[in-house]
Amino acid sequence: MGVEPKVLRNKVVAAPKSRRTSNRVLQYMDWPTVLLYFLLVALGWMNIYAAVYSPDNVVNILSFDINSGKQLVWISAAVVLIVMLLVVDYKVYEHLAYPIYGSIILLLLVTLVVAKPIAGSRSWLDLGGGIRLQPAELAKFATALAASKFLSSVNLRQQRFKDQMILAGITLLPPVIIILQNETGSALVFAAFVLAYFREGMSPLLLIVGGTAAAIFILTLLVPKLYLIIAITLLMGLATWLDYRLLKRFKTMILLWVAVVGMVFSVDFFVNNILQPHQQNRIKALINPEADPLGYGWNVTQSKIAIGSGGFWGKGFLEGTQTKFDFVPEQSTDFIFCTIGEEHGWIGSTVLIGLFMLLLIRIVSIAERQKSVFARTYGYCVVSIIFFHFLVNVGMTIGLAPVVGIPLPFFSYGGSSLWSFTILLFILIAIDANRSQDLAR
Repeated sequence: MGVEPKVLRNKVVAAPKSRRTSNRVLQYMDWPTVLLYFLLVALGWMNIYAAVYSPDNVVNILSFDINSGKQLVWISAAVVLIVMLLVVDYKVYEHLAYPIYGSIILLLLVTLVVAKPIAGSRSWLDLGGGIRLQPAELAKFATALAASKFLSSVNLRQQRFKDQMILAGITLLPPVIIILQNETGSALVFAAFVLAYFREGMSPLLLIVGGTAAAIFILTLLVPKLYLIIAITLLMGLATWLDYRLLKRFKTMILLWVAVVGMVFSVDFFVNNILQPHQQNRIKALINPEADPLGYGWNVTQSKIAIGSGGFWGKGFLEGTQTKFDFVPEQSTDFIFCTIGEEHGWIGSTVLIGLFMLLLIRIVSIAERQKSVFARTYGYCVVSIIFFHFLVNVGMTIGLAPVVGIPLPFFSYGGSSLWSFTILLFILIAIDANRSQDLAR
Protein backbone atom coordinates (compact mmCIF):
# COMPACT_ATOMS: atom_id res chain seq x y z
CA MET A 1 0.00 0.00 0.00
CA GLY A 2 1.53 3.31 -1.10
CA VAL A 3 2.02 6.23 1.21
CA GLU A 4 -0.09 9.29 0.32
CA PRO A 5 2.06 12.32 -0.19
CA LYS A 6 1.52 15.28 2.13
CA VAL A 7 -0.20 18.33 0.72
CA LEU A 8 1.71 21.52 1.42
CA ARG A 9 -0.78 24.28 2.16
CA ASN A 10 -0.14 28.01 2.20
CA LYS A 11 3.47 27.48 1.15
CA VAL A 12 4.93 30.11 -1.12
CA VAL A 13 7.35 28.64 -3.63
CA ALA A 14 10.25 31.01 -4.24
CA ALA A 15 10.71 32.25 -7.78
CA PRO A 16 13.92 31.36 -9.57
CA LYS A 17 16.82 33.65 -8.67
CA SER A 18 17.16 35.04 -12.19
CA ARG A 19 13.49 36.00 -12.22
CA ARG A 20 13.77 37.65 -8.80
CA THR A 21 16.81 39.58 -9.97
CA SER A 22 15.06 40.79 -13.12
CA ASN A 23 11.96 41.90 -11.21
CA ARG A 24 14.10 43.69 -8.63
CA VAL A 25 16.08 45.55 -11.26
CA LEU A 26 12.97 46.61 -13.17
CA GLN A 27 11.29 47.82 -9.99
CA TYR A 28 14.19 49.86 -8.62
CA MET A 29 15.87 50.90 -11.87
CA ASP A 30 16.62 54.61 -12.26
CA TRP A 31 14.17 55.15 -15.10
CA PRO A 32 14.94 58.85 -15.74
CA THR A 33 18.54 57.89 -16.56
CA VAL A 34 17.38 55.03 -18.79
CA LEU A 35 14.98 57.34 -20.65
CA LEU A 36 17.73 59.94 -21.16
CA TYR A 37 19.97 57.22 -22.57
CA PHE A 38 17.41 56.06 -25.13
CA LEU A 39 16.47 59.63 -26.03
CA LEU A 40 20.11 60.51 -26.77
CA VAL A 41 20.59 57.31 -28.77
CA ALA A 42 17.43 57.97 -30.80
CA LEU A 43 18.39 61.58 -31.50
CA GLY A 44 21.88 60.46 -32.43
CA TRP A 45 20.50 57.89 -34.87
CA MET A 46 18.32 60.53 -36.60
CA ASN A 47 21.23 62.95 -36.88
CA ILE A 48 23.54 60.26 -38.24
CA TYR A 49 21.03 59.87 -41.05
CA ALA A 50 20.90 63.65 -41.49
CA ALA A 51 24.69 63.78 -41.68
CA VAL A 52 24.88 61.24 -44.53
CA TYR A 53 21.64 62.24 -46.29
CA SER A 54 21.98 63.34 -49.88
CA PRO A 55 19.08 65.05 -51.71
CA ASP A 56 20.46 63.77 -55.02
CA ASN A 57 20.45 60.15 -53.88
CA VAL A 58 17.79 59.61 -51.23
CA VAL A 59 18.32 56.35 -49.33
CA ASN A 60 15.97 54.85 -46.75
CA ILE A 61 17.08 55.54 -43.19
CA LEU A 62 17.01 51.78 -42.50
CA SER A 63 19.28 50.89 -45.41
CA PHE A 64 22.45 49.05 -44.42
CA ASP A 65 24.27 50.87 -47.20
CA ILE A 66 24.52 54.03 -45.08
CA ASN A 67 25.66 54.70 -41.53
CA SER A 68 22.17 55.13 -40.06
CA GLY A 69 21.20 51.60 -41.09
CA LYS A 70 24.43 50.18 -39.71
CA GLN A 71 23.97 52.16 -36.50
CA LEU A 72 20.56 50.56 -36.02
CA VAL A 73 22.32 47.19 -35.88
CA TRP A 74 24.68 48.51 -33.20
CA ILE A 75 21.71 49.95 -31.28
CA SER A 76 19.89 46.59 -31.42
CA ALA A 77 23.01 44.84 -30.15
CA ALA A 78 23.28 47.47 -27.39
CA VAL A 79 19.73 46.63 -26.25
CA VAL A 80 20.76 42.97 -25.97
CA LEU A 81 23.80 44.06 -23.96
CA ILE A 82 21.55 46.05 -21.64
CA VAL A 83 19.36 43.03 -20.91
CA MET A 84 22.42 40.91 -20.19
CA LEU A 85 23.95 43.54 -17.92
CA LEU A 86 20.75 43.90 -15.91
CA VAL A 87 20.05 40.18 -15.56
CA VAL A 88 23.55 39.27 -14.33
CA ASP A 89 24.04 39.34 -10.56
CA TYR A 90 25.36 42.83 -9.81
CA LYS A 91 28.02 41.44 -7.44
CA VAL A 92 29.80 39.93 -10.43
CA TYR A 93 31.01 43.35 -11.54
CA GLU A 94 32.97 43.85 -8.34
CA HIS A 95 34.15 40.26 -7.94
CA LEU A 96 35.41 40.01 -11.55
CA ALA A 97 36.74 43.57 -11.85
CA TYR A 98 40.39 42.51 -12.03
CA PRO A 99 39.86 39.57 -14.45
CA ILE A 100 37.83 41.84 -16.75
CA TYR A 101 40.60 44.46 -16.61
CA GLY A 102 43.28 41.86 -17.33
CA SER A 103 41.32 40.47 -20.29
CA ILE A 104 40.96 43.91 -21.87
CA ILE A 105 44.68 44.64 -21.35
CA LEU A 106 45.46 41.37 -23.14
CA LEU A 107 43.04 42.33 -25.93
CA LEU A 108 44.77 45.71 -26.29
CA LEU A 109 48.16 43.98 -26.63
CA VAL A 110 46.79 41.54 -29.21
CA THR A 111 45.33 44.47 -31.15
CA LEU A 112 48.69 46.22 -31.12
CA VAL A 113 50.29 43.17 -32.73
CA VAL A 114 47.68 41.91 -35.21
CA ALA A 115 45.65 44.99 -36.18
CA LYS A 116 46.10 46.45 -39.63
CA PRO A 117 46.90 50.18 -39.84
CA ILE A 118 43.81 52.32 -40.49
CA ALA A 119 44.48 56.03 -40.94
CA GLY A 120 47.83 55.48 -39.22
CA SER A 121 46.30 53.78 -36.18
CA ARG A 122 46.57 50.11 -35.20
CA SER A 123 43.56 50.12 -32.88
CA TRP A 124 40.89 48.17 -34.76
CA LEU A 125 40.29 44.41 -34.79
CA ASP A 126 38.68 43.08 -37.94
CA LEU A 127 36.03 40.53 -36.88
CA GLY A 128 34.95 39.74 -40.43
CA GLY A 129 31.85 40.69 -42.38
CA GLY A 130 32.79 44.34 -42.29
CA ILE A 131 32.56 44.39 -38.47
CA ARG A 132 35.41 46.02 -36.57
CA LEU A 133 35.98 46.38 -32.84
CA GLN A 134 38.08 49.02 -31.08
CA PRO A 135 39.26 47.57 -27.74
CA ALA A 136 40.42 51.03 -26.62
CA GLU A 137 36.75 51.90 -26.09
CA LEU A 138 36.19 48.84 -23.89
CA ALA A 139 39.25 49.70 -21.80
CA LYS A 140 37.34 52.62 -20.26
CA PHE A 141 34.76 50.59 -18.36
CA ALA A 142 37.33 47.90 -17.53
CA THR A 143 39.65 50.49 -15.98
CA ALA A 144 36.71 52.03 -14.10
CA LEU A 145 35.87 48.64 -12.58
CA ALA A 146 39.47 47.82 -11.63
CA ALA A 147 40.17 51.26 -10.14
CA SER A 148 36.92 51.17 -8.16
CA LYS A 149 37.72 47.70 -6.89
CA PHE A 150 41.16 48.81 -5.74
CA LEU A 151 39.89 51.98 -4.05
CA SER A 152 37.29 49.93 -2.16
CA SER A 153 40.16 48.13 -0.40
CA VAL A 154 42.30 51.16 0.53
CA ASN A 155 41.81 54.58 2.08
CA LEU A 156 43.04 57.09 -0.45
CA ARG A 157 42.63 59.91 2.06
CA GLN A 158 45.63 58.56 3.94
CA GLN A 159 47.76 59.41 0.89
CA ARG A 160 49.87 56.26 1.05
CA PHE A 161 52.48 56.48 -1.70
CA LYS A 162 52.26 52.75 -2.46
CA ASP A 163 48.50 52.91 -2.98
CA GLN A 164 48.83 55.93 -5.24
CA MET A 165 51.44 54.17 -7.39
CA ILE A 166 49.25 51.07 -7.78
CA LEU A 167 46.27 53.22 -8.70
CA ALA A 168 48.42 55.16 -11.17
CA GLY A 169 49.55 51.87 -12.73
CA ILE A 170 45.96 50.64 -13.13
CA THR A 171 44.97 53.93 -14.74
CA LEU A 172 47.99 54.53 -16.97
CA LEU A 173 48.61 51.05 -18.38
CA PRO A 174 45.71 51.10 -20.89
CA PRO A 175 46.47 54.59 -22.30
CA VAL A 176 50.16 53.71 -22.68
CA ILE A 177 49.22 50.73 -24.87
CA ILE A 178 46.65 52.86 -26.72
CA ILE A 179 49.29 55.50 -27.46
CA LEU A 180 51.49 52.75 -28.89
CA GLN A 181 48.54 51.99 -31.18
CA ASN A 182 48.80 55.63 -32.30
CA GLU A 183 45.34 56.47 -30.92
CA THR A 184 46.20 59.54 -28.85
CA GLY A 185 42.62 60.85 -28.59
CA SER A 186 41.31 57.73 -26.87
CA ALA A 187 44.31 57.74 -24.51
CA LEU A 188 43.58 61.29 -23.35
CA VAL A 189 40.20 60.20 -21.99
CA PHE A 190 41.88 58.36 -19.12
CA ALA A 191 42.91 61.70 -17.62
CA ALA A 192 39.25 62.05 -16.62
CA PHE A 193 39.70 59.39 -13.94
CA VAL A 194 41.54 61.97 -11.83
CA LEU A 195 38.17 63.67 -11.17
CA ALA A 196 36.78 60.47 -9.66
CA TYR A 197 39.90 59.93 -7.56
CA PHE A 198 39.71 63.50 -6.30
CA ARG A 199 36.20 62.73 -5.02
CA GLU A 200 37.59 59.76 -3.09
CA GLY A 201 40.20 61.81 -1.27
CA MET A 202 43.16 62.24 -3.60
CA SER A 203 45.14 65.39 -2.89
CA PRO A 204 44.04 68.40 -5.00
CA LEU A 205 47.74 69.04 -5.68
CA LEU A 206 47.59 66.81 -8.76
CA LEU A 207 44.69 68.80 -10.20
CA ILE A 208 46.44 72.10 -9.41
CA VAL A 209 49.74 71.02 -10.96
CA GLY A 210 48.03 69.52 -14.01
CA GLY A 211 45.83 72.54 -14.57
CA THR A 212 48.74 74.94 -14.16
CA ALA A 213 50.92 72.96 -16.57
CA ALA A 214 48.14 72.93 -19.18
CA ALA A 215 47.61 76.68 -18.78
CA ILE A 216 51.34 77.40 -19.16
CA PHE A 217 51.51 75.15 -22.23
CA ILE A 218 48.66 77.00 -23.94
CA LEU A 219 49.88 80.47 -22.91
CA THR A 220 53.35 79.69 -24.24
CA LEU A 221 51.82 79.11 -27.66
CA LEU A 222 49.80 82.34 -27.50
CA VAL A 223 52.02 84.85 -25.70
CA PRO A 224 55.68 85.83 -26.36
CA LYS A 225 57.93 83.97 -23.92
CA LEU A 226 59.47 87.12 -22.44
CA TYR A 227 56.07 88.58 -21.54
CA LEU A 228 54.95 85.27 -20.05
CA ILE A 229 58.10 84.93 -17.90
CA ILE A 230 57.69 88.49 -16.63
CA ALA A 231 54.04 87.81 -15.76
CA ILE A 232 54.94 84.57 -13.93
CA THR A 233 57.69 86.34 -11.98
CA LEU A 234 55.34 89.15 -10.93
CA LEU A 235 52.64 86.68 -9.86
CA MET A 236 55.08 84.68 -7.74
CA GLY A 237 56.42 87.89 -6.22
CA LEU A 238 52.90 89.08 -5.43
CA ALA A 239 52.05 85.73 -3.82
CA THR A 240 55.19 85.97 -1.64
CA TRP A 241 54.30 89.53 -0.62
CA LEU A 242 50.73 88.54 0.31
CA ASP A 243 51.86 85.49 2.29
CA TYR A 244 55.10 86.21 4.14
CA ARG A 245 55.39 82.52 5.10
CA LEU A 246 56.54 81.82 1.56
CA LEU A 247 59.75 83.74 2.35
CA LYS A 248 60.70 80.86 4.63
CA ARG A 249 60.56 78.63 1.56
CA PHE A 250 62.62 80.95 -0.61
CA LYS A 251 64.72 78.13 -2.09
CA THR A 252 61.58 76.17 -2.95
CA MET A 253 60.09 79.23 -4.67
CA ILE A 254 63.28 79.72 -6.71
CA LEU A 255 63.26 76.05 -7.78
CA LEU A 256 59.58 76.38 -8.73
CA TRP A 257 60.32 79.48 -10.78
CA VAL A 258 63.17 77.68 -12.57
CA ALA A 259 60.89 74.71 -13.30
CA VAL A 260 58.14 76.92 -14.74
CA VAL A 261 60.58 78.91 -16.88
CA GLY A 262 62.14 75.67 -18.05
CA MET A 263 58.71 74.43 -19.09
CA VAL A 264 58.06 77.63 -21.02
CA PHE A 265 61.23 77.14 -23.07
CA SER A 266 60.62 73.40 -23.56
CA VAL A 267 57.17 73.78 -25.15
CA ASP A 268 58.54 74.60 -28.60
CA PHE A 269 60.91 71.63 -28.48
CA PHE A 270 58.05 69.34 -27.44
CA VAL A 271 55.72 70.57 -30.18
CA ASN A 272 58.30 70.56 -32.97
CA ASN A 273 60.30 67.43 -32.10
CA ILE A 274 58.08 65.12 -30.04
CA LEU A 275 54.63 65.53 -31.57
CA GLN A 276 53.90 64.00 -34.95
CA PRO A 277 53.03 66.32 -37.88
CA HIS A 278 49.27 65.72 -37.65
CA GLN A 279 49.39 66.41 -33.90
CA GLN A 280 51.32 69.63 -34.52
CA ASN A 281 48.63 70.68 -36.99
CA ARG A 282 45.95 70.07 -34.38
CA ILE A 283 47.71 72.44 -32.01
CA LYS A 284 48.10 75.02 -34.76
CA ALA A 285 44.42 74.68 -35.70
CA LEU A 286 43.43 75.27 -32.09
CA ILE A 287 45.61 78.37 -31.74
CA ASN A 288 44.86 79.97 -35.13
CA PRO A 289 42.78 77.97 -37.66
CA GLU A 290 42.49 81.05 -39.92
CA ALA A 291 46.24 80.91 -40.58
CA ASP A 292 45.70 77.97 -42.97
CA PRO A 293 41.94 77.65 -43.62
CA LEU A 294 42.49 75.30 -46.58
CA GLY A 295 45.01 73.13 -44.75
CA TYR A 296 45.22 72.23 -41.06
CA GLY A 297 42.51 74.77 -40.22
CA TRP A 298 39.96 73.28 -42.63
CA ASN A 299 38.14 70.99 -40.19
CA VAL A 300 37.63 73.58 -37.46
CA THR A 301 36.82 76.38 -39.92
CA GLN A 302 34.14 74.39 -41.73
CA SER A 303 32.76 73.11 -38.44
CA LYS A 304 32.30 76.64 -37.09
CA ILE A 305 30.75 77.76 -40.39
CA ALA A 306 28.24 74.91 -40.24
CA ILE A 307 27.24 75.62 -36.64
CA GLY A 308 27.10 79.37 -37.17
CA SER A 309 24.99 79.06 -40.33
CA GLY A 310 22.24 77.39 -38.32
CA GLY A 311 21.40 80.65 -36.59
CA PHE A 312 18.77 80.60 -33.87
CA TRP A 313 16.27 78.06 -35.22
CA GLY A 314 18.41 76.14 -37.70
CA LYS A 315 17.83 75.30 -41.36
CA GLY A 316 15.54 72.36 -40.62
CA PHE A 317 15.91 68.57 -40.53
CA LEU A 318 17.79 67.29 -43.62
CA GLU A 319 18.23 70.87 -44.86
CA GLY A 320 21.86 71.43 -43.88
CA THR A 321 24.18 72.39 -46.72
CA GLN A 322 27.62 72.26 -45.11
CA THR A 323 27.12 68.66 -44.06
CA LYS A 324 25.24 67.57 -47.19
CA PHE A 325 28.04 68.64 -49.50
CA ASP A 326 30.82 67.13 -47.39
CA PHE A 327 32.40 70.41 -46.30
CA VAL A 328 32.51 69.12 -42.72
CA PRO A 329 34.71 66.01 -42.25
CA GLU A 330 33.69 62.97 -40.20
CA GLN A 331 30.13 64.28 -40.13
CA SER A 332 28.50 61.30 -38.44
CA THR A 333 31.27 60.58 -35.92
CA ASP A 334 33.60 63.23 -34.46
CA PHE A 335 31.72 66.23 -35.88
CA ILE A 336 28.13 65.04 -35.37
CA PHE A 337 27.45 68.14 -33.24
CA CYS A 338 27.78 70.24 -36.42
CA THR A 339 24.64 68.60 -37.80
CA ILE A 340 22.70 69.66 -34.71
CA GLY A 341 24.04 73.22 -34.92
CA GLU A 342 23.34 73.65 -38.63
CA GLU A 343 19.92 71.98 -38.89
CA HIS A 344 18.49 72.85 -35.46
CA GLY A 345 20.38 76.02 -34.62
CA TRP A 346 21.02 77.49 -31.20
CA ILE A 347 17.78 75.99 -29.88
CA GLY A 348 18.69 72.44 -30.89
CA SER A 349 22.26 72.78 -29.61
CA THR A 350 21.01 74.11 -26.27
CA VAL A 351 18.49 71.28 -25.93
CA LEU A 352 21.17 68.68 -26.65
CA ILE A 353 23.58 70.24 -24.16
CA GLY A 354 20.75 70.37 -21.63
CA LEU A 355 20.03 66.66 -22.09
CA PHE A 356 23.68 65.83 -21.45
CA MET A 357 23.71 68.06 -18.38
CA LEU A 358 20.62 66.26 -17.05
CA LEU A 359 22.28 62.89 -17.66
CA LEU A 360 25.46 63.95 -15.88
CA ILE A 361 23.47 65.29 -12.94
CA ARG A 362 21.50 62.04 -12.71
CA ILE A 363 24.70 59.98 -12.69
CA VAL A 364 26.23 62.16 -9.96
CA SER A 365 23.04 61.70 -7.94
CA ILE A 366 23.23 57.92 -8.43
CA ALA A 367 26.91 57.89 -7.41
CA GLU A 368 26.31 59.94 -4.27
CA ARG A 369 23.56 57.67 -2.94
CA GLN A 370 25.71 54.54 -3.11
CA LYS A 371 26.71 52.99 0.21
CA SER A 372 29.84 51.13 -0.92
CA VAL A 373 33.11 52.76 -1.97
CA PHE A 374 33.23 50.52 -5.05
CA ALA A 375 29.81 51.61 -6.31
CA ARG A 376 30.36 55.29 -5.53
CA THR A 377 33.79 55.40 -7.16
CA TYR A 378 32.53 53.55 -10.23
CA GLY A 379 29.67 56.04 -10.52
CA TYR A 380 32.11 58.95 -10.50
CA CYS A 381 34.31 57.19 -13.06
CA VAL A 382 31.26 56.92 -15.34
CA VAL A 383 30.32 60.59 -15.03
CA SER A 384 33.96 61.69 -15.46
CA ILE A 385 34.41 59.74 -18.70
CA ILE A 386 31.11 60.91 -20.22
CA PHE A 387 31.78 64.51 -19.16
CA PHE A 388 35.27 64.47 -20.70
CA HIS A 389 33.95 63.07 -24.00
CA PHE A 390 31.11 65.57 -24.10
CA LEU A 391 33.30 68.56 -23.21
CA VAL A 392 36.09 67.78 -25.69
CA ASN A 393 33.80 66.72 -28.55
CA VAL A 394 31.63 69.83 -28.41
CA GLY A 395 34.70 71.98 -27.69
CA MET A 396 36.60 70.81 -30.76
CA THR A 397 33.66 71.50 -33.10
CA ILE A 398 33.58 75.15 -32.01
CA GLY A 399 37.35 75.63 -31.87
CA LEU A 400 37.81 75.52 -28.09
CA ALA A 401 39.58 72.14 -27.96
CA PRO A 402 42.02 70.38 -30.31
CA VAL A 403 40.57 67.93 -32.82
CA VAL A 404 41.54 64.61 -31.24
CA GLY A 405 38.92 62.20 -32.62
CA ILE A 406 36.73 61.76 -29.54
CA PRO A 407 33.10 60.76 -30.24
CA LEU A 408 30.02 62.30 -28.64
CA PRO A 409 28.64 59.71 -26.16
CA PHE A 410 25.54 57.78 -27.33
CA PHE A 411 25.29 60.13 -30.31
CA SER A 412 28.18 59.55 -32.72
CA TYR A 413 28.18 56.72 -35.22
CA GLY A 414 30.10 53.60 -34.22
CA GLY A 415 29.42 50.28 -32.55
CA SER A 416 32.48 50.19 -30.28
CA SER A 417 31.73 53.63 -28.88
CA LEU A 418 28.02 52.96 -28.34
CA TRP A 419 28.63 49.58 -26.71
CA SER A 420 31.36 50.97 -24.47
CA PHE A 421 29.18 53.78 -23.12
CA THR A 422 26.21 51.43 -22.82
CA ILE A 423 28.19 48.95 -20.74
CA LEU A 424 29.69 51.77 -18.68
CA LEU A 425 26.29 53.27 -17.82
CA PHE A 426 24.17 50.16 -17.34
CA ILE A 427 26.60 48.45 -15.00
CA LEU A 428 26.05 51.47 -12.75
CA ILE A 429 22.28 51.27 -13.22
CA ALA A 430 22.30 47.57 -12.30
CA ILE A 431 24.38 48.22 -9.17
CA ASP A 432 22.12 51.11 -8.17
CA ALA A 433 18.92 49.11 -8.68
CA ASN A 434 20.11 46.46 -6.26
CA ARG A 435 21.19 49.09 -3.74
CA SER A 436 17.68 50.51 -3.77
CA GLN A 437 16.18 47.08 -3.22
CA ASP A 438 18.49 46.38 -0.28
CA LEU A 439 17.45 49.61 1.41
CA ALA A 440 13.77 48.74 0.92
CA ARG A 441 14.08 45.51 2.90
